[in-house]
Amino acid sequence: MPEASTGTAAANAPRSLAEALRARDDVALAALLHARPDLLNPVPGDVTQLATRAGTRASVVRALDRLDRFALQTAEALAVAPEPCPYPVLESLLTGGEDEAAREALPRALGTLRDQALVWGDEERLRLVRTARELLAPSAQRASPTGLGPTVAEATAGMSPTRIQEIVAAAGLPATHDPVSAVTALTGLFTDPERMSALLDEAPAEAHQVLGRLVWGPPYGEVTPNPTPPVRWLRDRGLLLPATARTVVLPREVALHLRGGLAHRRTAPLAPEVGAHREHRPQLVDANAAGQALAALGTVEELVKSWEHAGPAVLRAGGLSVRDLKRAASTLDATEAATAFWAELAYAAGLLAGDGEADERYAPTPAFDDWCELPPAERWSVLAAAWLAATRTAGLVGEQDAKGRTLSALGPDLDRSAAPEVRRRVLDLLADLPQGASPDPDTLLDRLAWERPVRGTGDLRARLAHWTLNEAEVLGVTGRGALSAFGRALLTGADPAPLLGPLLPEPVDHVLLQADLTAVAPGPLRRPLGDTLAVLADVESKGGATVYRFTPGSVRRALDSGHTASDLHAFLVEHSRTPVPQPLAYLIDDVARRHGHLRVGAASSYVRCDDDAMLGEILADKRSAGLGLRRLAPTVLAAQAEPGALLDGLRAMGYAPAAESRTGDVLVARADAHRTPARSAPVPVPDGPPAPDATLLGAAVRAIRAGDLAATAVRKEPAPDAASGGVPAPGELPRTSAAETLATVQAAALTGSAVWIGYVNADGAASQRVIAPVRVEGGFVTGYDHTADEVRTYALHRITGVAELAEDQV
Repeated sequence: MPEASTGTAAANAPRSLAEALRARDDVALAALLHARPDLLNPVPGDVTQLATRAGTRASVVRALDRLDRFALQTAEALAVAPEPCPYPVLESLLTGGEDEAAREALPRALGTLRDQALVWGDEERLRLVRTARELLAPSAQRASPTGLGPTVAEATAGMSPTRIQEIVAAAGLPATHDPVSAVTALTGLFTDPERMSALLDEAPAEAHQVLGRLVWGPPYGEVTPNPTPPVRWLRDRGLLLPATARTVVLPREVALHLRGGLAHRRTAPLAPEVGAHREHRPQLVDANAAGQALAALGTVEELVKSWEHAGPAVLRAGGLSVRDLKRAASTLDATEAATAFWAELAYAAGLLAGDGEADERYAPTPAFDDWCELPPAERWSVLAAAWLAATRTAGLVGEQDAKGRTLSALGPDLDRSAAPEVRRRVLDLLADLPQGASPDPDTLLDRLAWERPVRGTGDLRARLAHWTLNEAEVLGVTGRGALSAFGRALLTGADPAPLLGPLLPEPVDHVLLQADLTAVAPGPLRRPLGDTLAVLADVESKGGATVYRFTPGSVRRALDSGHTASDLHAFLVEHSRTPVPQPLAYLIDDVARRHGHLRVGAASSYVRCDDDAMLGEILADKRSAGLGLRRLAPTVLAAQAEPGALLDGLRAMGYAPAAESRTGDVLVARADAHRTPARSAPVPVPDGPPAPDATLLGAAVRAIRAGDLAATAVRKEPAPDAASGGVPAPGELPRTSAAETLATVQAAALTGSAVWIGYVNADGAASQRVIAPVRVEGGFVTGYDHTADEVRTYALHRITGVAELAEDQV
């Protein structure tokens, strides 16, 4: 009875991946399409097409890259196992009969591989899809990720029969009549534990040392034309086989014996635990994160505003020059790496872009003005949401690409499609900890490495995770390494503003003027006050309170923008909680008295002044040599420099000139802030096709099932003289003449029967369909399409052929 049951099970077992997929229910098929969305583009016509696409190299590589470490180790073990592989053999390769954790985790890992359509077959005949086996199995030239080399049969392929017989004789085996049986005998020796142990007992001690260096991989070693006696002993008995003229390889069967049957030196059946490293009061975490969030808002606003009049030029290849990045870093009093992050964040949020002019420069977008009007918490939400979804990676700035070109801030080639996924996963792991708890970064990185082990692609994911932790802290998503309450809301898709808003200080409408020509803002300033004070004074230090310093240059800047001395006095009196210090009042009056005494206009340019002695003083000053000045009249100097350069030159010499119009009036230098045309934020570069929603999955499953029905429907045998020439091969479209096609569908419309057709649409896509014709006229056939589950009309000239279905079909 057991033998009969085994035979029945073998007969019912799937013979291909397509049969295995066809046996799945709709829920399992939808789960596969959700896990591997690349299989949906375009929607497969039937299960056979789905299985073919699931076995393509690009799709299999993508699926393997998304496995966790133990599932990948299971696939690697299957790749070195005999095919098909019974479940006990696979279990032995992974556990060695002793690893209980691996034994308990194996069903889950195998289930993952089945769900991903990387493994099929019952537990007596497990098969890894061919492409995955080719990627993971060792060969005569390449070791497996397990460190195992090729089998004896693979390593001896191409070896002369005489040499094989010499190895067989040296190993103590009887001679055979052909190389195939000789290789079989050698394989049998290496897979027999008792005989193999007896052979190794005869080996010199140095030979065991050689095997010990190769057993866990790589299994290849270099040899000289005259190898040492231990190596010669191993080579003569086939324990080392030639791979090239200068290298030998340890056969897989020998390595497995030495390893105790294990495919891996160490398995990782369990995900590393990410525990709490430090614990803080949640209120302290939120307060710290809110402070960081407020600082982030100020930094982004300061950076973008600094580029609204004369932003940096866009490099010809795109991006920001090193010099401009250093200048921006000096403005923000930050490192260049941090400045690159803030610039990329503003760019990702759509607040900053190139202006598109011939001499293109970076400037704020119109969205920046709208953003500035939002409450602080909502402004932070915009930045944080842009950061979470962005694929642009500021951490790469300054590194070199594959062609040796330096990657610049705001430039091309900074997109990394894995960045959003890594950010979300890092925050998910933080969210799994108790509120106020921060993890050990090393354990968090270990967990990420287990979930997506790197397969020869470098350490990008680990670096992305490290950058995420740093960026989340400076942005205020985390505080002291722990996820804030509003950071959790951001992660779940809720609005974080209601949680952040109460933690931010209310804007103040006053400053504290001090006798040393400074003003202290005890908190964030309301916008009109802050904007005016930013023109009238220079920021000296930032923090919980911002310190502004008044200088002759800053006061002149305010006068240039159209303010009068009385305006400035009134402004300070209105907004200062302390009396206006006398030195500050004197500074304003002194600069105002000299402001506009000199006039600069366009000749090429000129200087006009009622005091000819002052003009003589300017001419005599060596610092004016570069301006190309010459006296035209007692009160007029002509200059070769442009008016703007002349103004800057005179101001650098300590004067306070004012520009004048062609009519002689003083020009108010109220430079309008430059804005780009309307720009949308950059679209993140997706990591492959997006995950399909439930509606698309349902429609795709129905289409695949319908196509499978059409492809596998049983047709009637054609008459011996049928024009079609016989029954088409599986998957091949039927072929009939136009007259026979018309006659068959007309007959089906009269009798109400269904037929099988091949159809090529206007785009040239071919498909097979089962239809029940209702009406045939005007070169079209209308009927109920069983594959689409709806009534459709088809052009007769696009039908390649038609066949009647068997009596028990549809």
